[in-house]
Amino acid sequence: MQINMEATTILGYKKDGVAVIGGDGQVTFGHTVLKGNATKIRTLYNGKVLAGFAGSTADAFILFDMFEKNLENRKGDLVKSVIDFGKAWRQDKYLRRLEAMMIVLNQKHIFILSGNGDVVEPEDGELAAIGSGGNYAISAARALVKHSNLSPEELVKESLHIAADLCIYTNHNIKILKLEKE
Repeated sequence: MQINMEATTILGYKKDGVAVIGGDGQVTFGHTVLKGNATKIRTLYNGKVLAGFAGSTADAFILFDMFEKNLENRKGDLVKSVIDFGKAWRQDKYLRRLEAMMIVLNQKHIFILSGNGDVVEPEDGELAAIGSGGNYAISAARALVKHSNLSPEELVKESLHIAADLCIYTNHNIKILKLEKE
């Protein structure tokens, strides 16, 4: 019997030189909540890039470390780093088996990185969501962008709370990281 590990809602938003990422804290194994206060977001490259993951925790830590090495090799150039990372992820037989997705962003760019080596820049260039509650969070965020005057940080937090109300794999233990205009 295979037990699926489900969890996480991660939402990234960038607007007017401000970048914000948020995530919930729930980790679920099968039908059981294993942990309610996990941290699935972090800063990379001396606090200049934000990243969040959905999927296997062990796999995500491997990917965070690899991605940060790409950032260092590319001197913080996020665009070149995601392209290099996507190629490496796709070509490496071990990495292709990792079950995780990532959102990475700074004040200028936002990307979704998948386990297939995909590098996706969202069509609107502002919002990206991954994880079990990702569709709920991005739907809420798009509505709030259109119909509210919330700050980027408030918008991400409120969208994640809405996702937590709907998705059983998402909780209200929300953590937020923000990069301000330089």
